[in-house]
Amino acid sequence: MTRLATPIRVGFVSLGCPKNLVDTEIMLGHLRRDGYALSQEPADSDVIVVNTCGFIESARQESIDTILEMAEHKKTGRCRRLVVAGCLVQRYHSQLRREIPEIDSFISLDDLERIVEAVRTDLHSGAADPGTDISGAARALYDHRQARVLATRAHLAYLKISEGCDHPCAFCAIPSMRGAMRSRSIESLRRESEDLAERGVKELILIAQDTTDYGRDLADGTDLPGLLRDLETVDGVEWIRIHYAYPNRVTGALLEAMSQSRKVCHYLDIPLQHADAGVLKAMKRGGGRRVFREMIEQIRQVLPGCTLRTTFIVGFPGESDAAFGELYDFVEETRFDHLGVFTYSHEEGTSAHALSDDVPPALKEERRARLMELQSGISLEKHRALVGRTLAVRVDGLESDTRMLLTGRLASQAPDVDSRVLIVDGEAAAGCLVPVRIEQAHAYDLVGSIVARDGSERAVAPWDSPEVSP
Repeated sequence: MTRLATPIRVGFVSLGCPKNLVDTEIMLGHLRRDGYALSQEPADSDVIVVNTCGFIESARQESIDTILEMAEHKKTGRCRRLVVAGCLVQRYHSQLRREIPEIDSFISLDDLERIVEAVRTDLHSGAADPGTDISGAARALYDHRQARVLATRAHLAYLKISEGCDHPCAFCAIPSMRGAMRSRSIESLRRESEDLAERGVKELILIAQDTTDYGRDLADGTDLPGLLRDLETVDGVEWIRIHYAYPNRVTGALLEAMSQSRKVCHYLDIPLQHADAGVLKAMKRGGGRRVFREMIEQIRQVLPGCTLRTTFIVGFPGESDAAFGELYDFVEETRFDHLGVFTYSHEEGTSAHALSDDVPPALKEERRARLMELQSGISLEKHRALVGRTLAVRVDGLESDTRMLLTGRLASQAPDVDSRVLIVDGEAAAGCLVPVRIEQAHAYDLVGSIVARDGSERAVAPWDSPEVSP
C-alpha cells in the first residue's frame, strides 16, 4: 500500500440498487485503504467516480445525465479526472468510450479493486487506463477480505450473498451484465457479518438477484435457511431482513427457519412482477394469481403478521385490459404491506425485445397510477390500525431534508424503499430500538413519540410482540 503525501480527494455518485451500492462501498474501501480522501461533494473532488445502473431505459438515462453533469466539474471546478463504473460500463463500454470522451477511465464489474489504478492514472504514474478490455458478463465474486466503507447509516448494512442470476426473465438484462449466479460461502458471509457487527451494524439486509437461489450452484447443501441459522449466532446483529425472494422458491424450509429465529424479521420482499398467468408466461416466470394466493396463505399461516413487499410491471407486451384487471383484483384482495409498480421498458438484449411493445406509454402510466392509488388506500388503512399502539422502532437518525425530526423504522419497514416513522418527541441515538407511541397515520409515513424519555434501548422481537411498554 502506497500512502499519498497529499491525499487526492475522490467523490462518488452511486446510482441504482443496493447491490450496486455494495460495489461502491468496496471501491471506497480500496481508496481509503490506499490513503485517498473521500469527499461527499463532487465540486470539492479531484476525481469523481460515477457508479452507474444499466437496468432499464430510465436508469440508463439517469446514469448518462449524471456522467455529463459530473463532467462539467472538469471544466469549471477542481476535478481533473472522471471515472465511470458499474452495469452501464459492463453493457455499453464501447459506446460510452466513443460518445462521451470526457470519461477518463472505466471500471468493470470484475475489476472493482482497480479503482485505485483508475484514480491514479494521469495524476501520478501515467499508467495505462484500466478497463480497456471490458466485454461480456461479469464473473467475479467478492468476499469478506475486500476492503469496504459503508455508505449506509452506521447501524445497518447490505450483505450481498450472491452475484448474478440464472433466471430467464424475458424483460431482464441483468444476466448479460452481472453474469451467471454464483454464491459466496457461508463462512465468508459469517466473517463479513462478524466484522460488520464489530463496527456497530445491528441490521443486516440480505440481497442478491435472487436470495432464495442462494447456494444452489455450490451443490453441497448450502442454502438460505442454513445461512439464516448461521447468521443468527452473530453477536451484535439484532435484525436480519430478506430482500429479492423468488416466488417459487419461498419454501417451507425457509419459512420454518424464519419462524424459529429471534433475529430474522418476519418480512419478505417477493417481486411477483404480475398476477395474470398469461402475462407471467410471456415474462418467462410462470405462476399466477391462484398459485401466488396459495403461497401467500402459507406464508401468513406459518408467519402470522409477516410483512409482504412486492413489485409489479405493467404494460408488458400483450397485457390486455383483462390481464391488468386480474392484477388489480389480486392487489386489492391480497393487501400487500408495501408495493412498487414499474412501467415496462423495452430492453435490447432481452428475449421480450422481439415482442411488439404494444401497450401505449400513456396507458402504462395510467395503469401504474391506478395500482399505486389502490395501494395508497391499503397502506393508509393498515397504518391507521397502528394509531394508539406503542411499537418497537429502530432509530435511523435525523430526517435527511430538514434535519429537524428523528426518523425510524418498524421491523416491517425496510430502509429507503418502505414507509417510515417520524419521531416528533423524544431523543435516542441512531441504531437504538425504542418504544414509540404511534399518534398519526399517513399513507406512507407514521408519526409518533418516544415513550421512554431516557432513550433506553430494549431488544424486542417486534414480529412476536409488536406492542412494547415503556
